[in-house]
Amino acid sequence: MQYMLLIYVPNRPVTPEEREAAMPAWMAYSKELQDRKAFIAGAPLAEPTSATTVRAQNGKRTVTDGPFAETKEWLGGYYLLDCKSLDDAIELAAKCPAAQYGSIELRPVVDM
Repeated sequence: MQYMLLIYVPNRPVTPEEREAAMPAWMAYSKELQDRKAFIAGAPLAEPTSATTVRAQNGKRTVTDGPFAETKEWLGGYYLLDCKSLDDAIELAAKCPAAQYGSIELRPVVDM
């Protein structure tokens, strides 16, 4: 079963030094996912200030710069995982480095 692991992080700038110091943990986590054959895809996302919100309602398209709402956390990245069970996905989510300072949302991918 596939699960989307959504990584929410505190809404604050990360310094280059903080990012560099965190990289070994992220690399080790990604390697573990690959070694367990759970990794399908994953990537970090740019900060919410780079976002564009698009709506197409009642035949009218509107485009808005920036994030849709002010939040204390923002979606910082994702992993798409192939797991045997929800328990397996929970175990892998708990090992994500961001679980120590943010939150991880798990959602099953609907098989269409």
